[in-house]
Amino acid sequence: MNNRINSVFFCAICVFASVTSYSQEQTPAAEDKPIAATFGIKAGINLSSLYVDDVKDQNVKGGLVGGFYAKLPIAPGLSLQPELLYLSKGAKVTYDNLLMGQGEYQFNLNYIELPLTLIVNVTKNFNINAGGYAAYLTSASIKNVKDGNIVGVTNLTADNFNRLDYGLVGGVGIDVDNLGFGLRYNYGLKEVGQSGNLSGDLTKNSKNSTVSITFSISF
Repeated sequence: MNNRINSVFFCAICVFASVTSYSQEQTPAAEDKPIAATFGIKAGINLSSLYVDDVKDQNVKGGLVGGFYAKLPIAPGLSLQPELLYLSKGAKVTYDNLLMGQGEYQFNLNYIELPLTLIVNVTKNFNINAGGYAAYLTSASIKNVKDGNIVGVTNLTADNFNRLDYGLVGGVGIDVDNLGFGLRYNYGLKEVGQSGNLSGDLTKNSKNSTVSITFSISF
């Protein structure tokens, strides 16, 4: 599963680098503009996983992300970017365990997330960014996808999981005028399930892991 996420991330970086190179060739040189804060909206898709131990199989779950951001320059080519996002995470997990039971279940975990990244402009249009995030679980549901017989799993709600999440983020971006494209990897540092709860038994010590691909417009 790590290999799948990493492959998507690597391929997307290659595409972004190619587009950036093209945009650099097509964009004429311009005088440097005064440093000013910008604000915008962004939306896109997530590819997420939980990396649950001791399961038969698990698959990446697709989801949506959207929200607002501010880009606050602190020096030429260097900015801080706080964001307020709503996004869905989770995974599809197949269990085959004599103690727990078996079946395929989809974990749907929805968060309000506050990332804060440092953005470094490598070229006029291409940047790299890194930082951290804090998030709050607003809702959670478990769907019985195929022949599941684990007792109580579909009754789990957000109260059965750890509400708070936090971790590291890093990625790349392309900005052309007021339009932007971003690729980001979120690596969670907090266990998703609660210890001593069915959610903890099902997810073990799993943490959120997400690749986000977004489109943004600044104002």
